[in-house]
Amino acid sequence: MQITVSGKQVDVGEALQTYVTEQLGNIAGKYFDYALEAQVVFSKARAFFMCDITMHAARNIVLRGEGEAQDAHAAFDAAAEHLGKRLRRYRRKVNDHARDLAHRERPEKVRQYVLSPGPVAEAEPAEGETLELNGDHATVVAELPTEIETLTVGEAVMRLDLADAPVLMFRDRKTGSLAVVYRRDDGNIGWIDPSAAKV
Repeated sequence: MQITVSGKQVDVGEALQTYVTEQLGNIAGKYFDYALEAQVVFSKARAFFMCDITMHAARNIVLRGEGEAQDAHAAFDAAAEHLGKRLRRYRRKVNDHARDLAHRERPEKVRQYVLSPGPVAEAEPAEGETLELNGDHATVVAELPTEIETLTVGEAVMRLDLADAPVLMFRDRKTGSLAVVYRRDDGNIGWIDPSAAKV
């Protein structure tokens, strides 16, 4: 597994890099036959060190863990424990999913855009009027290739949770229609199912 350890305004020494590499290797070896790559980023906020781990465990399986502590080693340990809890929760599903990848249809290739909203009108619209932007379109900040996979709702929720993502679009294996799972403000998971509207 390729592991990249970096710091944002934090000096990442050789001892910390060795520790991170060994620990992540142990975690990956425990749950996966092989993992593809991992990025570990250390940063500092106030008096605390923060650690963000992103691991590509298999094709299209991304895991995230975050930790915060008074020293970098402890911040990494907290992030690794966070990652480990997620993996333990989904261990059987992740392994079954990785084995089934060879028999599944290929995901749809799409593009994902990150937009910066344009400036909004200075005054609130009067009743009955529409709000207009001071510009034609929002600005495209980034354009990324991504995939829409065919998953069950349970697999989609697992992917959302493992990646600690706010939203995930997928093609529902049961209905064949596009669907979305997302993290609600109350901590629950929402599911948008367009096929239900056809009934």
